[in-house]
Amino acid sequence: MDKFFGFLKKLAIIIVLLAVAVMVFLNVADYSSGFRAGVPTKLSKKGIIIKTYEGTLNVGGLTNSAEGAIPTTWDFTIKQSADSVIGKLDKAILEGNRVKLMYEEKYVRFFWLGDTKYFVYDVEVLNR
Repeated sequence: MDKFFGFLKKLAIIIVLLAVAVMVFLNVADYSSGFRAGVPTKLSKKGIIIKTYEGTLNVGGLTNSAEGAIPTTWDFTIKQSADSVIGKLDKAILEGNRVKLMYEEKYVRFFWLGDTKYFVYDVEVLNR
């Protein structure tokens, strides 16, 4: 009987370690990376314990819906530690500038890290 419980204990440890490894991979690894250009229209700080910045980029064009034509937008997340990105976006919103946002897309969205899978890590203000 002791061998059986020893086996169960080892199996439980292996399962927990495997689950932790998968969570770390999904949090660190990127599914894709790229950039999007447009006019930033919103930047807000959200979260109860872990604060993130959530933003919206108007990428241009219109989408038809039952409510009429609405602008095509893209939602993104910025980690609180990215102060330079937040500052550049604040300035671009106030001045109405077009920007190029460099982002990384994660495999999954963890609810405590933000509202989207798209994490912006750099901003380039484009000439008009």
